[in-house]
Amino acid sequence: MVSVTNPDSSNTLGADAIDVAIAQGIDFDGSPIPSEKLDLYHQVMALEAGRQRSGVTNTMRSRIVRIGAKHIPQAELNQMLLAADFAPLKEKEIAFYYGGKG
Repeated sequence: MVSVTNPDSSNTLGADAIDVAIAQGIDFDGSPIPSEKLDLYHQVMALEAGRQRSGVTNTMRSRIVRIGAKHIPQAELNQMLLAADFAPLKEKEIAFYYGGKG
């Protein structure tokens, strides 16, 4: 089991680190996550777990865009999507993730 009470970056990398911290109810700095926040998080995640999915490749593309936009310039991400045979970035995605800047 990963310890999240040590702010060492090896324990705070990747989505799994977040899941571990939430499960333990302890933030990366070692402080407890307030129960109100945990309760709301679990309530919303339960709603999401019950939502009908549109398909794996649609979800993959959505995740690629949502996360890729944080790390990859717009033109490069668009080319990567096209090269992988995904739909290119949509105008609303560009506006939301890149502020409408090309």
